Amino acid sequence: MTRVGAIDCGTNSIRLLIADVTPGGLEEVHREMRIVRLGHGVDATGRIGAEPMARTLAAAADYATLCEEAGCASVRFVATSASRDASNAADFVAGVRDAFAAFGTAPEVITGQEEAALSFAGATTGLEAAAAPYLVVDIGGGSTEFVRGSQTVEQSVSVDIGCVRMTERHLRSDPPTEAEVWPALGDITVAVNAAAEQVDLSGVGTLVGVAGSVTTVTAHALGLDTYRPEAIHGAELPAEQVIAACTALVQMTRDERAALPYMHEGRVDVIGAGALVWRSVIQRVQHDSGLTTVRASEHDILDGIALSQVAPAAG
Repeated sequence: MTRVGAIDCGTNSIRLLIADVTPGGLEEVHREMRIVRLGHGVDATGRIGAEPMARTLAAAADYATLCEEAGCASVRFVATSASRDASNAADFVAGVRDAFAAFGTAPEVITGQEEAALSFAGATTGLEAAAAPYLVVDIGGGSTEFVRGSQTVEQSVSVDIGCVRMTERHLRSDPPTEAEVWPALGDITVAVNAAAEQVDLSGVGTLVGVAGSVTTVTAHALGLDTYRPEAIHGAELPAEQVIAACTALVQMTRDERAALPYMHEGRVDVIGAGALVWRSVIQRVQHDSGLTTVRASEHDILDGIALSQVAPAAG
């Protein structure tokens, strides 16, 4: 058994998993998330803003302390879309390296392909009974990964659509107007078509969605009275039920979203765009593969990052 720390720093949130890696998989010790909006404004300015940078580095320092107190043997810190896109990414890297000096950890600004492999490794843990091949779709703040495989990754691609990027680019009204939604759907459709050129969306046995947009949509589809990961993880729902939940979230006002008992305050502004992406993906896979159900997973890239410290992620 090896205790490890895993950190996923994306466009919208930074998340920590402390877990024991055993021959049977992962045993979770501690998991948490903070909305830091590292990627706020990056799509427009090309730089990480001073306030998002400060929020994220403060969270990183707290996570480093938690990893030390838990006795982690190693820590892996993976940074995704915002850090790939920003011209001042080097400042971010230096700040994280300072926070994790005790572990000798530096943030890994990974490629979309690496991100896909880690997401697949985490998301497919425990899916042995589901029909292969799997299509894992990870909707982040700035990008979305499509990963197809069975035991290992066979095809993968990362495209630049995500809940923060699409919100900042298109969805400014409350609620979004049709004049805003249609251009967003245009961008999303172009990106999904591009993904389909690299990843075969036909013949998929199981569609698995991961990350906050998907799990929040799932909570809405289930009508939960609070955010309950144990109810969301592994939930297999009719595709039409999930599509309807996506549409409902897009059409709500911010106040209506904020009042939902399972809605994280940091997702109120961006869940509409995330729901548009997820709805478009489901509809495309429905068309290409004839799937009638959709799965949600609470296991994602964070779990893959933890597993990779003992055995490299598939792919």
